[in-house]
Amino acid sequence: MRRRTLLAALPALAAAAPLPIAIVAGENMYADIARQIAGPDLPVSAILSNPDEDPHLFEASPAVARALAAARLVIVNGADYDPWLPKLLRAARGHDRKVIDVSALAHKKPGDNPHLWYSVDIVAATAQAIAGSLSAIDPAGKTGYASRLLAFQDSLAPLRGQIAALRTRFAGQSVTATEPVFGYMAAALGLLMRNERFQLAVMNETEPRPSDVAAFEADLRQHRVRALLYNSQATDSAARRLLDIARAEHVPVVGVSETMPAGKTWQSWMASQLDALAAALQAP
Repeated sequence: MRRRTLLAALPALAAAAPLPIAIVAGENMYADIARQIAGPDLPVSAILSNPDEDPHLFEASPAVARALAAARLVIVNGADYDPWLPKLLRAARGHDRKVIDVSALAHKKPGDNPHLWYSVDIVAATAQAIAGSLSAIDPAGKTGYASRLLAFQDSLAPLRGQIAALRTRFAGQSVTATEPVFGYMAAALGLLMRNERFQLAVMNETEPRPSDVAAFEADLRQHRVRALLYNSQATDSAARRLLDIARAEHVPVVGVSETMPAGKTWQSWMASQLDALAAALQAP
């Protein structure tokens, strides 16, 4: 009888055993930041990770639900960029987990520009939140998380220097974009962003006003802007028309993406896009 009682208790003991500290991020740039803070021993995965796919067309799968159910830390962009993720989290039962909402850290709400990873300050705050959450989940690893957080913050210095140098050279220059993907970085560079109402319409998947389309085309044809930024992952017919006009008018075009390309860290990704923009802005 006693043996049978002990055996019956084993499943309950197994269920109570702590799960591995798995980290799941909605987007792969946050997974990269988490990986830099967590170190090599903790599993980190991203739901959106393919730079060749339009992130707006994402559909959750059972595998995503299973990964979230097992995660001890989840990183959400928020600001209605990944609205499917909170829904999946509400459906995920079981153990206690921590959730970092980047938009809450940045005091952004739905309707604001959700491309928060283009702000160095927001990314720095996100890294700090990751280190704090992991330290709460795993107090024994607190020293390691703090050390890697310090290294991460130090690694932002060259990027901040690059931004400061470009701001000195190009602040006040006018640029435009098909979507507000690069908006926070453009503001940090001191660039004057035109056609913002057109960009918001595209971001919200609504039809831009004819007057906004005409103003955008006039900016390109009359060379009122030094460069056109476009979303290299989500280019519809309206954006392709603008790209065609820009190229015909010899206005430099710069592709920026929402998902981090393979083989890069967040820092190197940002630096490479800044290099591409600098080359465009200094073109004759």
